[in-house]
Amino acid sequence: MSHTPIYKIVDVAAWQAAEAAGVFTGAAVDVQDGFIHFSSAAQVAETAAKHFAGQSHLLLVAVRPEALGEALRWEVSRGGARFPHLYASLPLSAVSAVTPLPLGSDGRHIFPVELDG
Repeated sequence: MSHTPIYKIVDVAAWQAAEAAGVFTGAAVDVQDGFIHFSSAAQVAETAAKHFAGQSHLLLVAVRPEALGEALRWEVSRGGARFPHLYASLPLSAVSAVTPLPLGSDGRHIFPVELDG
């Protein structure tokens, strides 16, 4: 299994609730779809632009995929690309980093200079 991080964009309030609970059960769209949506480093900027355009108060959560076991599946999604989907709650022990995801003056999110992956 890959040791390259996968990424989840999460609202600050939702992440604070996850920290209080000790587990992240997903955003509304995740609950609706039956799995937690993630993106690879190559996919996450497009995910932000498509699903989080103009939204502030977001975090970029890096997750170690090897810590998720068989509940993590790479499935065909947007444009035929394979995206990581977690069919379980996200244990916070699998999280390697949580970084603010601010908006730039152009309304696009500013990602860390280098994302692993």
